[in-house]
Amino acid sequence: MKTYREIQGGRKKGIRLALLASVVMIMLVLQACGNNGGSGNGASSAAGGSNNTAEAAGSEAASNVPAVLNFGFIGSNKLNLPGGAEGWGLYKGIIQEELKKYGITEVKLTGFPNGPDQTESLISGRLDFGSLGDTPAIIAYASGAKTRLISQSSAHTVGYLIGKKNGPQTVKDLQGKTIAIQKGSFMHRYVVGLLKQEGVTDYKLVHMLIPDATAALARGDVDATTNLGVPALKLIEQGYTHLDDASSHPDLLGSSATVVSEEYLAKFPDFPKVWNEAREKALADLKQHEDEYYAFLAEIGDTTPELAKQVNPISDIKDTAFTEEGTKLLEGTKNFLVEEKLAKKDFNISDWQLQ
Repeated sequence: MKTYREIQGGRKKGIRLALLASVVMIMLVLQACGNNGGSGNGASSAAGGSNNTAEAAGSEAASNVPAVLNFGFIGSNKLNLPGGAEGWGLYKGIIQEELKKYGITEVKLTGFPNGPDQTESLISGRLDFGSLGDTPAIIAYASGAKTRLISQSSAHTVGYLIGKKNGPQTVKDLQGKTIAIQKGSFMHRYVVGLLKQEGVTDYKLVHMLIPDATAALARGDVDATTNLGVPALKLIEQGYTHLDDASSHPDLLGSSATVVSEEYLAKFPDFPKVWNEAREKALADLKQHEDEYYAFLAEIGDTTPELAKQVNPISDIKDTAFTEEGTKLLEGTKNFLVEEKLAKKDFNISDWQLQ
């Protein structure tokens, strides 16, 4: 039989074992909780990581928009700027401020002598987008250029046909004569359409840029040439014969076309919306400063504000990306170019437009 002391010692030992077991259990529970807490923290970290990843992805998407935007336009002047709402917006910094919101810190502008030269730069990737005449833009797209049309800022471009001094006096007098044109330009389309309407079938077209064509006209090497705007009016003032202009032929008026490369759109899908909204903001400002705007046009056109107003009235500038009038003119131009085989294939304007 166990003594009292042995019994008490056994009880104490049992108590110690129970206490030890309890401590072990508590430690295990705490460790489990710690592990669960760690898992929770890990999950939170993972979630935080996911948020960071999402933010990083957003930043990466934003960083896909190049800091420099390469824009081409037709013309050459000391300010290196186009006219219209686009030119005014760039001149005043309105467009740059809007573009900065999307990471674009510089707009690099390049002037071109004609549309075909500009489309070549767009196709080769030297430009991201550009504004040019509808004819070269359509010809390029019909030839496979990967561009999209994002706006028509004007639908009232007037081409002039001007004869040499003491030369042809009417369009019909151009039968058998030589005419200087910029091949693939709006004025090319205007002259071919005009001669067809007037029944002139025997003529020779030679490709010349406007400065070369003007010099050839002065020498008498060509019988007539095309021109537009202030330079055309200056030639008429100098005594050259005003044979015709497109204001008498609404279907032969030109329109502008702002096109962007699909390559750039892949980097900045919202660009058309961003650009058109910035342009509309610039136009609203322009309308509040009409005199200043015509002075700006006079400076880039090397003329007077009065003549600039006559040639490029603010009323000709469209306040939306596309209008019914402009789209109709595009359709007519495209159909004519296809019929005359100046455009390689037919297509739907709506497939080209981004609205």
